[in-house]
Amino acid sequence: MEKEQVYVGIDVGKGSMDMAVHQSKKLRSFINDDRGIIQAVSCLRELAPALVVLEATGGIEMPLVAALGAARLPVVVTNPRQIRDFARATGKLAKTDALDAKVIAHFAATVKPDFRPLPDDQAQEFEAILARRRQVVEMITAERNRLSSAHNKVVRKHIKDHIAWLERELVDTDNNIKRSVRESPIWREKDNLLRSVPGVGPVLSATLLADLPELGTLNRREIAALVGVAPFNCDSGTFRGKRATWGGRAKVRAVLYMATLVATRYNPVIRAFYRRLCAAGKEKKVALTACMRKLLTILNAMLKHRTPWRYSACHTIGPCS
Repeated sequence: MEKEQVYVGIDVGKGSMDMAVHQSKKLRSFINDDRGIIQAVSCLRELAPALVVLEATGGIEMPLVAALGAARLPVVVTNPRQIRDFARATGKLAKTDALDAKVIAHFAATVKPDFRPLPDDQAQEFEAILARRRQVVEMITAERNRLSSAHNKVVRKHIKDHIAWLERELVDTDNNIKRSVRESPIWREKDNLLRSVPGVGPVLSATLLADLPELGTLNRREIAALVGVAPFNCDSGTFRGKRATWGGRAKVRAVLYMATLVATRYNPVIRAFYRRLCAAGKEKKVALTACMRKLLTILNAMLKHRTPWRYSACHTIGPCS
């Protein structure tokens, strides 16, 4: 008889890591430090699991994920909302660290999310720089909002000084991103391809390289669903509901939205597509979402076929459409 496959779920917190094996009552808990990670990896090597699943927890899980990847263990980091939706669907409404680990293990055995190779050290470093850039931009926005409502001269001066410092930090971060792209021959090639498209700037290119490594490896429907710009049906019986987009990678979608706004003005293909949709009576928001999907499809095809932007190629339905 074939050996039964083992599926493991791990709930990672700041202080501890709770591990559960599907269809087993055994639970293991480890301190979330270097020693605890070594113990967890050793335990998993003995189990030889078919799949280990963790929730994305804002970076807390990354040291463990890196250690599991180095040990050649099949690990998948999944969206926490998927786990909670799965828990509700299976009637698991209570929430503790141990129960969460069991739910994640059950999710791993039932859904079996696709295993993809982990990004290398350079990719993780690049992703960290991008995350820092997003944080700086958010702080600048928050400080500017505070400045608009501040009336005290001393407070206004402090806020202005802080904004100036944050803007310098943003410049330094952008320079770090450019340097990281230049140091990688593979990323440099991809960056050149992406930025040949009118409307695609350094921020979108860097975000796609770091947060959407699947770009160029999936078909147009899969990449649109992954980012969250694919319309899903909402039908029941004879009722035909309004199509809507949901889920996906919010960080990528936010940057793609801003790039598409620029593309509707300066990219001939996207501009013509946007105007045609608006002329057909589509709401501007719906038309813009469709343009986001089209721009993403073009970029996906360009990386897949290693071809730079050509207006004639993308305008005449080819692989870009």
